[in-house]
Amino acid sequence: MIVALNKRAMGRGGSVDYKAIVIGTGQGGKPLAGAFAVAKWNTAIVECGDVGGTCVNVGCTPTKTMVASARVAYLARRGREYGVECSDMEINLQTVRERKRKIVDMFRGGSERGMTRHETLELIRGTASFTGPKTLSVALNDGGTREIRSDKIFINAGTRPLIPDIEGLSKTPYLTSTTIMELGEVPEHLLVIGGGYIGVEFGQMFRRFGSEVTIIQRGKSLLGREDEDVAAEVLKILTEDGVKVILEARPLGVSGSENRGVEVTFKSHTGEKTLSGSHLLVSVGRVSNADTLNLSASGIETDSRGNIKVNDKLETSASGVWALGDVNGGPAFTHISYDDFRVLKANIIDGGDANTSGRLVPYCVYTDPQLGRVGLTERQAKEQGLNYRVAKIPMTHVARALEMDETRGFMKAIVDADTEQILGAAVLGIEGGEVMSVLQMAMMGKVPYTTVRDGVFAHPTLAESLNNLFMAMDG
Repeated sequence: MIVALNKRAMGRGGSVDYKAIVIGTGQGGKPLAGAFAVAKWNTAIVECGDVGGTCVNVGCTPTKTMVASARVAYLARRGREYGVECSDMEINLQTVRERKRKIVDMFRGGSERGMTRHETLELIRGTASFTGPKTLSVALNDGGTREIRSDKIFINAGTRPLIPDIEGLSKTPYLTSTTIMELGEVPEHLLVIGGGYIGVEFGQMFRRFGSEVTIIQRGKSLLGREDEDVAAEVLKILTEDGVKVILEARPLGVSGSENRGVEVTFKSHTGEKTLSGSHLLVSVGRVSNADTLNLSASGIETDSRGNIKVNDKLETSASGVWALGDVNGGPAFTHISYDDFRVLKANIIDGGDANTSGRLVPYCVYTDPQLGRVGLTERQAKEQGLNYRVAKIPMTHVARALEMDETRGFMKAIVDADTEQILGAAVLGIEGGEVMSVLQMAMMGKVPYTTVRDGVFAHPTLAESLNNLFMAMDG
């Protein structure tokens, strides 16, 4: 139920007063507004686009839906290895797209119904910007403006694809992580600028759909935040799948048109080269939407990259304003945004003293096999001067992986040599995210690696390989 305007108290200058205003319906903002509504706070939540934020609409939900389709294609091509003939396989990208759209619509619809059932919560569709420390102007999607005010404002405005300054890009047709998912036909040759998490996921996905794929990566390795051995193994896997990767390549310019395809000129250690393709994906990261909010009117500070500065309680430099999720420059993961919500709910509604310091940040890169990551990398442990040990086994030593014929990758854990606590893990293997989560649970419970090493796990499961992982370190 959407509350009518005349039920609100009029504030200064004709603005409407709320006890709380939330900007953005992402994975932090939506549950936070719902919690305020359950607490019977008169609350407004402002959304300029589709309800659900990046994750539901253009991030986790649609991409992983398409990754699943790509994996089916991969397995169909491998069917003969398992004694299954799949000779008539073909890719219908329009059907892939429609399946993706249906799942997104289902998730989005559930999110919207969950909000509009609250009598004290009003969904305002429009673009918010600050006009003062406690006031916002909302340019409504259907025309006109609304002036609203609150002593408590929560910003969950998210991010958008970063468009780099490359000569010719503004005149060349290109795709982003959002628009590539709306293609109706498989690209003949997809050129990808950027070898980070987004680039490798889409690169492998479209290779499996049948595209020729070339990734142009500026850095010395893919996935620059990961350990060298992890990045090297991901490169090996992509190469095995037929993805071409060019490292240490700086894009100099692009050109092209809808009719004649695209070209990318880049400079590497071998000199300047030009590649031709049918489509171009630009995937060099994301940028905060904070620049759309007129923050200067509210006294909210941003960092050098445009992210809203917050402390460990998510408070901004302006009193009574908090920022949660990707917009504050923290780890750009749905589960972190949701944890930001939990921190704010604990402090503001429940009277607690929660903060974001020291929380574990797990994540999963949905290449196939997956890369599940949590805690410190080996590089970070070394930089911090820790006394650590490394446990590592290839997936060829995992019985369940052998039985499934999914033996690419490895498991790796970083262990404190003094306390026997697990400091971090990288599981690059079949269902790597699920196996990583077992190690995360051990870290959360401060369970020493020896307990995991000696634990009894069901056979044959992937989790039981954790016995072997830590025995290999002690062997």
